[in-house]
Amino acid sequence: MLSINAIKENPERIIGLLAIKNYDARATIGRILELDEQRRELQHTRDSLLGKINEASRQVGQLFREGKAAEAEQYKQQSAALKEESKDLDTRLAETEAALQQILVSLPNTPHESVPAGKTADDNLVIRQGGTMPLLTQKLPHWELITKYDIIDFELGTKITGAGFPVYKGKGAKLQRALIAFFLDEAEKAGYLEVQPPLMVNEDSGFGTGQLPDKDGQMYKIGADNLYMIPTAEVPVTNIYRDVIIPEEKLPVKNAAYSACFRREAGSWGAHVRGLNRLHQFDKVEIVRIEKPETSYQALDEMLIHVESIINKLGLPYRILKLCGGDISFTSAMTFDFEVYSAAQERWLEVSSVSNFESFQANRLKLRYRSSETKKNITAHTLNGSALALPRIVAAILENNQTPEGIHIPEVLIPYTKFSKID
Repeated sequence: MLSINAIKENPERIIGLLAIKNYDARATIGRILELDEQRRELQHTRDSLLGKINEASRQVGQLFREGKAAEAEQYKQQSAALKEESKDLDTRLAETEAALQQILVSLPNTPHESVPAGKTADDNLVIRQGGTMPLLTQKLPHWELITKYDIIDFELGTKITGAGFPVYKGKGAKLQRALIAFFLDEAEKAGYLEVQPPLMVNEDSGFGTGQLPDKDGQMYKIGADNLYMIPTAEVPVTNIYRDVIIPEEKLPVKNAAYSACFRREAGSWGAHVRGLNRLHQFDKVEIVRIEKPETSYQALDEMLIHVESIINKLGLPYRILKLCGGDISFTSAMTFDFEVYSAAQERWLEVSSVSNFESFQANRLKLRYRSSETKKNITAHTLNGSALALPRIVAAILENNQTPEGIHIPEVLIPYTKFSKID
């Protein structure tokens, strides 16, 4: 959520930045400023009225002590009338504050000034590319390979739950477990503290990280308990610090978490979502950082290096994209996507997004840190990234390492899998 002070300080800058996201904010910003002016006027009138009520009450007490009951009664009546007026002001003030809050939470985050303009993913910028494209003697897509080697069963998952909930078995299950352990170990080496969060969150948590109300339709909701299945570990991990003031010397906060993730993916269909390319339930290791504003973009660079190192160790060809304004999320100020190349599908598959939200989530979370010098509380910056999401990584490993004799496991994973080939 953008702060009202930031909007009031330079509304034209906010309007210009949101235009990068193809969001015409002029009317909305105008309404925000109008409601804020109303709120301040009502607050001023209410405070003035409370002063008059307190003075009338003081006069009543004084007049009663002086034995002037008739005059005291006049002040009592005046005080009662002022209190009725105050109740009306309280109602109008609450309604104005609610209307202002509703508009504020509907406003996207402003992108960083360096985010490129653009409308769709076609306008994203490739900033770096690495790895070696595999030369395959056979090019079976992963949905054929998993059937051939009996390691993932989509039909069984459909029987148990529905489409998009696969069952991993045998070496497929062990590969999943190996990747999770490998990703967590790499995160620990990079200084991230592992946490194991709940897989369900309440409405306050969904609001805090920006999933609610923006992505309500994409989340699985347990209506009887008003809980949501998490779409990513970012949500519960970042909410650990909701309503928290962190001492400056404790920064940066660096957490890593493995979790299952649940997404309805409403409206997703077509060949590009076949097999592991898009699921309703999948595994992911997430990294989350809480930083001071002046260090958050350095932290973003460090997160990119971390994710890139993992992909390099897996031996997968990859590229890093800087997302344009039209493709960046509601909550993000800057996002980089990692894609790995699938040699069998002959297409790039997104496997990670690494984002800086600046103060957008922290404003919702009321997440601050206390300056060791001034002792003032300052709004923090939050960042997160996939490190990594498993389904498309698995798809690329299976497809890029296939031979007629079997699928070779990346060397770095063999200590985890305890086998070097799927055959």
